[in-house]
Amino acid sequence: MDWDKLRVFHAVAEAGSFTRAGEDLHLSQSAVSRQVSALEENLRVPLFHRHARGLILTEQGELLFRTAHDVFSKLAMVEARIADNKDAAQGPLKVTTTVAFGSIWLTPRMREFKTLYPDIAVSLVLADTELDLSMRQADVAIRLAPPKQPDLIQRYIMTMNYHVYASEEYLAEHGTPTRPQDLDDHDLVVYGDDARPPVENLNWLLTAGAKPGESREPVLRVNSIYGIYRAVQSGLGIGALPDYMSREADNLKEVLPELRGPSIEAYFVYPEELRNSKRIIVFRDFLVDRLNPANF
Repeated sequence: MDWDKLRVFHAVAEAGSFTRAGEDLHLSQSAVSRQVSALEENLRVPLFHRHARGLILTEQGELLFRTAHDVFSKLAMVEARIADNKDAAQGPLKVTTTVAFGSIWLTPRMREFKTLYPDIAVSLVLADTELDLSMRQADVAIRLAPPKQPDLIQRYIMTMNYHVYASEEYLAEHGTPTRPQDLDDHDLVVYGDDARPPVENLNWLLTAGAKPGESREPVLRVNSIYGIYRAVQSGLGIGALPDYMSREADNLKEVLPELRGPSIEAYFVYPEELRNSKRIIVFRDFLVDRLNPANF
C-alpha cells in the first residue's frame, strides 16, 4: 500500500472533502482526488460515497481510516520521542487553547517565556474546538474541562471564577448598580443563543434579582466570551467575565461583588509519550507559576 496515497486518504477522511484536504496538504483538489482514486483502484474497493454535500466513508473506508489513524498517531509519537532532547529545553512546541484565554492571558506572556527559553520555538493555535493531541495537531493544550481523549496526562492549573464587571467609562455614564435589582436599568452583554459556553447558565445576569419568571433583554448577545470581554471593556455594558480577564484590563471594575457566577477548572494536557519532554516540563512549570494567585 502506497504511503503517500494513504496519507492523502487519511487527510480527506478527516476533512470530509477533497478541497479542504488539499488545502491542508498544499495540493490541488484534482491531485488529491487522483491519489484517492488510485488507492481505490489498487485496493479494488470504493473508499468514499461521493455526494454533492461531501464525502462519506464506505464500510471499507471506515476500516482503513481507523487503521491509518492509529498508525499515523503512533508514528507521530515516535517522531516526537526521537526528536525530543531530554537534556535541554529546545525544539518546537505547539500549544492550543481557547481564543479568549490565548488572546487575553497567554499571548502577552510569550515574550517572558521566550526570554527564558529562546531555543523553544512556540506556535500557538487558538481555537474553541479541541485539537487531537494524539495526532500531533498540537503538543499540549490548556483546556477548560478534563480531556475526553484517552492516554492524556492532565494537570489542574487554575479555577476561573465568574464575576460581574463594567468599564470605568460605563459606570461614570450610567452609575454603579448596588443591588441585583438595579440591573433592570442597565445594559447587559451576554452569550448569544448559538454560543457554546464551557458551562451552563452563564447568562445568569439576565435573571439575577429580576422578578420571578422575568428575564432582562440584553443590549448585545455575543457567541464568545472574548467578544463579551471586548464589548464590556469598550463601555457598552455590564457583563459576567472570568476573573483573570479583569486583571488584564486596567479599566474594568467589579460590581455587585455579592453576585457569583459559575466556576471553571482549567487543565494542562499533553500525551503520555511526552511526559519526559524538557520543553513540555518547563512550559508547564512556567504556566503553573504565573497562574499562581500570588503572582497575579
